[in-house]
Amino acid sequence: MSDLLSRAEVRRVSPFISIWWKPRQTIEAIVMDQPDRLAVLLLAALGSTTSIAGTLLEAGLNLTDWPMPAIYAVGGPVLGVISLYINGWIVGWFGRIMGGRASNAEVRAVFAWGALPLILGFVLTLMFGAALRFIGSTSAWRLPEVNYLSFIFGLWSIIIILLMLSRVERLGFWRTITVYCTVALALPVLLALFIRTFLFQSFSLPSNSMTPTLLAGDYMFATKYAYGYSRYSFPFSPPLFSGRVLSAMPARGDVIVFRLPKDTSVDYIKRVVGLPGDRIQMKEGLLYINDAPVQRERLSDFIGEDPCGPEATARVKRWKETLPNGVSYETLDCVDNGFYDNTNIYAVPPGHIFVLGDNRDNSSDSRVLSAVGYVPLENVVGRAGLVYFSVKPSGEARTGRIGTVIR
Repeated sequence: MSDLLSRAEVRRVSPFISIWWKPRQTIEAIVMDQPDRLAVLLLAALGSTTSIAGTLLEAGLNLTDWPMPAIYAVGGPVLGVISLYINGWIVGWFGRIMGGRASNAEVRAVFAWGALPLILGFVLTLMFGAALRFIGSTSAWRLPEVNYLSFIFGLWSIIIILLMLSRVERLGFWRTITVYCTVALALPVLLALFIRTFLFQSFSLPSNSMTPTLLAGDYMFATKYAYGYSRYSFPFSPPLFSGRVLSAMPARGDVIVFRLPKDTSVDYIKRVVGLPGDRIQMKEGLLYINDAPVQRERLSDFIGEDPCGPEATARVKRWKETLPNGVSYETLDCVDNGFYDNTNIYAVPPGHIFVLGDNRDNSSDSRVLSAVGYVPLENVVGRAGLVYFSVKPSGEARTGRIGTVIR
């Protein structure tokens, strides 16, 4: 009888208010009246947008700097709606296996309405951070108080979701936790493992050896399927097989990630210039492939974060190289007649490739046979694809590099 009275009380007020202290009765009233699809979609979009924006704030990014508004204003709603339907289907399906009775639509309503504390927490975080900035704190978004506020409201969202899910599934609170944790923890781990092994893997650049194409502090994705798969495609590199499966040869000019032949626990990123059977040589800083010089055009000097030393800025010679297959890219020349500007001929053996860094005088690559040398095709992990984040040594984000396609 008291539960019926609670539902009647809930119906007299807006669910935006009652959900804070009576989440189970509120969601029951919502699903009995059929969830408002528009409200569900809007809440899911807002919840995802605030989650992305909050993560960017904690990373120290200015949400008003381009392209930040586009990322969280466009990407957030799209990701939120897609995630809503995926979670609704997975949790609904797994819940029914465990004896639950909620439909996918009811589960979607639970996740959407459960985002309300997350949304409110983000608004309060913005207000609190703005107040701290107003009184002179230069790192307001990274203060523990701001992070605690985000954590508390995020935890509140999870608790409300569990309470509402237990009501619509009719499983009881603790059994619901078992279902939710299985889906929320196990399935994402399996999905992330699948993506990392077969589709994409994240890498970061610790040095300037690939400047100006890539900068120290760049975070990028590499496509794992571009050249097929080897043992190094899998976490921990288990010796399941030798060679490559679904193998494809890297093309000249590709920027690749590979395992260092001298130490396969280390990932390197360089540009492919030589294929099996090629003859590679450097003469006075100019690249020769099969005894023919690569076309090279002088560009304006590179000015910016110094790729050749500790200074904050520098002016460095910049060139445009065009390989025999038509691929063009920029290289830097820090020193005239550098140590590896004049070399012997490197004959690339079968099953191997020859790689160079774009920052020619500040790169340990295939020219250094004792450190890198020829790269076995089996050691290739993937092709560099997209910069998704970048940060300067000072910790300041390079927002203009986000979304840069690596060529």
